[in-house]
Amino acid sequence: MFTGLVTAVGTIRSVRPKDGGLDLVIRAPFKSLALGESVAVDGACLTVARRAPGGFAVHVVATTVARTAFGEYQPGRLVNLERALRVGDRLGGHLVQGHVDGVGRIRRIRERDDARLLDITAPAAVAESTVALGSVTVDGVSLTVNALSGKRVIQVSLIPYTLHHTTLGERRTGDRVHLEGDPIGKYVAAWMSRHGESI
Repeated sequence: MFTGLVTAVGTIRSVRPKDGGLDLVIRAPFKSLALGESVAVDGACLTVARRAPGGFAVHVVATTVARTAFGEYQPGRLVNLERALRVGDRLGGHLVQGHVDGVGRIRRIRERDDARLLDITAPAAVAESTVALGSVTVDGVSLTVNALSGKRVIQVSLIPYTLHHTTLGERRTGDRVHLEGDPIGKYVAAWMSRHGESI
């Protein structure tokens, strides 16, 4: 479980196909990672398979590759990182499972006063469980939904801190991003789809 508050930006050092998935080596500032520990990499919960000089290695299984944009990642790419939530930690973002629900695409970027607005076209599964002023995770970053600005379009507002301390400041129109819907919204949407006729 995570909070969507990015604690470091890492760098992909190498990408190697293996067993239908991918082995990634990531440069990161974390000093005490344990084997088997969970780390959210651009919002996807991955397991530390081994420690590497100045970072760590993970294996991305084929199922995760199919549900994410990891297959497009190349050495040198910056990634958002968050270690798993510990009991007693402050929950500054929202509850994030680290399960990418789909890949969205940035359709428009606008500057407004002291914020940057991103309109993101989302897969139906994410759009249907998202509400205005609710939460959504974009590349591992917990964000408030600023508006639902069109069919399957989620708008988020990025403050200067987020632009400077995550990779979202680098995102451009047309870029693909990992999306995780708010867990509460997902559970409500799933329940309604199964039991809606009996309400």
